[in-house]
Amino acid sequence: MFDTMTLTKIVGAFCGSLLIFLLGGWAGELIYNTGEEVPHEGEEVHQAYTIDTGEDENAEPEEEGPPFEEVLASADPAAGERVFGKCRACHQVEEGANAVGPTLYGVVGREVDTVAGYSYSGALEEHADVWSPENLNAFLEDPQGYAPGTKMSFNGLPSVEDRAAVIAYLQTLGG
Repeated sequence: MFDTMTLTKIVGAFCGSLLIFLLGGWAGELIYNTGEEVPHEGEEVHQAYTIDTGEDENAEPEEEGPPFEEVLASADPAAGERVFGKCRACHQVEEGANAVGPTLYGVVGREVDTVAGYSYSGALEEHADVWSPENLNAFLEDPQGYAPGTKMSFNGLPSVEDRAAVIAYLQTLGG
């Protein structure tokens, strides 16, 4: 089955492959190394050149689409209920039914961090007093960006139409 010669050939092939791999890496470094040292952590890296794209880096981004108030006025609560499916993993809409997140029954117009029986992080109180449609819109777009430190780990709803539909749905739940 295996004799000494077969085992020697296998070990030799493995060592030869390793040697070729190491020599290839060494040759690649010689060919592509620019002679500059790689910056260490904390050192500033300077850009070698800049390509002018015609955009002003300090310019404000242009507003896209209609204002949120107009989108909310024409939002469909039934569509919001479908979009709310993304929220159901952590939130309930029944009064007093907290889950991973607090109940969203009557959330529109409610003061921030006031659901009984739910332990809040306190990050939201620094950014809003009441859950107005505008505050909900900003929060639902990027929860971590709106209130850094919030317990909510959801990435947000990038579509203004989806946010408006969810808020319209939440307004129908009363309070």
